[in-house]
Amino acid sequence: MKFCFATLGCKVNQFETQALSQLAQSRGHILVQSGADVCILNTCTVTSSGDHKNLRALHKLQKENPDAVIALCGCFAQTEPEQAAGLEGVDIVCGTSDRAAVLELCEQTVHDRQKQCTVSDIRQQRIFEALPAGILPGHTRALLKVQDGCDNYCTYCIIPYARGHVRSLPLEAAVTEAKKLAAAQVREIIVTGIEIASYGRDLPGQPNLIDLTAALCTAVPQVRIRLGSLEPRMVTQAFCDQLNRFGNLAYHFHLSLQSGCDATLQRMHRRYTTAQYFACVQRLRAAFPSCSITTDVITGFPGETEEEFAQTMDFLRQCAFASIHVFPYSERTGTPAAVMPDAIPPQIRSRRADTVRQLAAQMSRQFCQDFLGKTISVVLEHGRTDAQPAHGKWHFAVLLPPDSGKQGAEVMVQLMEYTKNGIKAKLI
Repeated sequence: MKFCFATLGCKVNQFETQALSQLAQSRGHILVQSGADVCILNTCTVTSSGDHKNLRALHKLQKENPDAVIALCGCFAQTEPEQAAGLEGVDIVCGTSDRAAVLELCEQTVHDRQKQCTVSDIRQQRIFEALPAGILPGHTRALLKVQDGCDNYCTYCIIPYARGHVRSLPLEAAVTEAKKLAAAQVREIIVTGIEIASYGRDLPGQPNLIDLTAALCTAVPQVRIRLGSLEPRMVTQAFCDQLNRFGNLAYHFHLSLQSGCDATLQRMHRRYTTAQYFACVQRLRAAFPSCSITTDVITGFPGETEEEFAQTMDFLRQCAFASIHVFPYSERTGTPAAVMPDAIPPQIRSRRADTVRQLAAQMSRQFCQDFLGKTISVVLEHGRTDAQPAHGKWHFAVLLPPDSGKQGAEVMVQLMEYTKNGIKAKLI
């Protein structure tokens, strides 16, 4: 059969779709972009706007694959199974567990065209569903999902209801997957999960993210290990002391913030103060000199006054981030924040987001300009007609002249000129 996949949302969704495509091919199916027998849409539901994107993606798949069986999996399908099943043209709804069984359902439905909804209560799931890691054609970097679920219950977030409780891939299994990726010529592994700071708390002996990272760096010393989004509580002195000895650990730490105001953080049910967060920033900079520290910020959370927003702006300047992902707050039905009083008008949320983006652009430019003239090691990506991109230990892309070398090769470059798309460089 001909299978088509589409993905919305985070790196975990990307990993899962990639794994499903591998499993489909192992069952003898062919991957296509259009004219498919089966289309699987991996959905997102972080915000209400994300739900609208699901619908647009669904309609696009239906237009390009008019006779295909349509299956919805992922977070929207998990949290809104009845709504998903009621969408015109949707044949299968299957949530965020037992992904491998999706393929069997699709194969069956091609023949009998019987609608099926197999969504179960994800909060009853206690076992991590291991899926095969792999590398996409034309890429040198791969995702490795090591954890699922979240028990934090931030007031704006639906994910604990979509992903269930914390579940982890056993450390030995993660090392085995990393070695397979290294054998497939992967040059960088991005360690991902819904909330990787909670890694291991459900496993025998409770290995933590420090243990996992050290094991991966040791097992594949020729591969760069890049950590996904971190909760500040993970960045202890032990984290820094035990991991700064690994030369293949990326000097890029995405440290979730959301607000630089303690009162707003408390309403969000974030489990740290700005003082605790800044201590993490200082630890990272002491242990990993010149590291990229990036973050997320939500503007216009319910009750955020102009004074509270000003505190956030001051705190962002204090931290001097290398990059910031900025999101105007978006209500998500089913979360406590959606019914909080003192909602901020959408235009104010957007205006504040623009203000943060302007500051973020200034900080990113300054961070990158501090690297100009320096010589660093980078891994070459697939070339384009205008440039050949590459990546080093940090968060920024490096742009080299076209045809600078073979994809996957590691070369020394001198950083020459900042652009918003990356730093232009020349080969040494």
